Amino acid sequence: MPRNALPLFAGLLIAAASLAAPSAIAQNLTLEGQTGGFITPTAYVAPVAPHKHFSIPELGYHFVAAGSVIGNVQTVSITEGIGNHLEFGYTRSIHTKGSNPDFSTLWNYSGMNIFHGKTVLLKENAFHRKWMPGLGAGFVVRTGDHFVSGAIANTSYNNEDVYIAATKTALNLKVPLLINVGFKMTNAVLFGLGGQSTRFGGRWFGGIGFPLPGPWHTAFVPAAGFTQEPYHVKNLNQEIPGGGRIPTTLDYAVRWTQRENARFSIDFGIGQVAGNIGSTTIPTTSSLVVVPVNLQARHVIGFGGTYRF
Repeated sequence: MPRNALPLFAGLLIAAASLAAPSAIAQNLTLEGQTGGFITPTAYVAPVAPHKHFSIPELGYHFVAAGSVIGNVQTVSITEGIGNHLEFGYTRSIHTKGSNPDFSTLWNYSGMNIFHGKTVLLKENAFHRKWMPGLGAGFVVRTGDHFVSGAIANTSYNNEDVYIAATKTALNLKVPLLINVGFKMTNAVLFGLGGQSTRFGGRWFGGIGFPLPGPWHTAFVPAAGFTQEPYHVKNLNQEIPGGGRIPTTLDYAVRWTQRENARFSIDFGIGQVAGNIGSTTIPTTSSLVVVPVNLQARHVIGFGGTYRF
């Protein structure tokens, strides 16, 4: 495969998928609290019952074991929908420090706050066109981000995403399919867990999932996904010549949820985050030694769940 075709191919394998109906897909919260997959938002919003203005609040919990360098991450989210056109929510990201004596100090902080919002720009199948995807736009604001960039500069940062997503659910196929593709402008690395990027720039995300029937009117949804990351981390050039290089984040997950009017979903996934991102020098008793900076996070495990009251 040509190298320049890889991002496009990965974009079709994105983070996450759900059920075969938009109303069911919308019941699942991402790592940062938006309706969507494990790490990427879709064009749908938290649904509101007929003749109601506000949705029933949705609660989400995620746990990611990100390795001995980064440590563990837990997120607790609440999201509210308004009129089937808007959603707003809050997530608290809770971090447990890793055990690596050389690099875990870059993540020696308890967590950060995450605020998000999304609006529907275009309903799926609009203008009576069955091929028309839904379009949504949203934002994410993270405050109190001390990780990596903040640790080096002894300060904290706020970082933001502004994104647009196109989502299509194909119900007329033998195996129903959900495809999600999006583009975001961001100055956050690894959703803020990797610190601040050196500039505000554009990145792609997307995903695909295949719902399969399960027992008791449930479905199992194998899915794959990715989100491109900013290449360089602010202030990291003080530790790594060139500021390091962060690869695209990939995840492979299975979701278990109800087929219709879903009130719960449970996700289990494996992610590829970052391994060797460069090299640095560490002083010894007699000299400086050049060592690779390996984040030990090329294979991470995560699980999560969402419940709608």
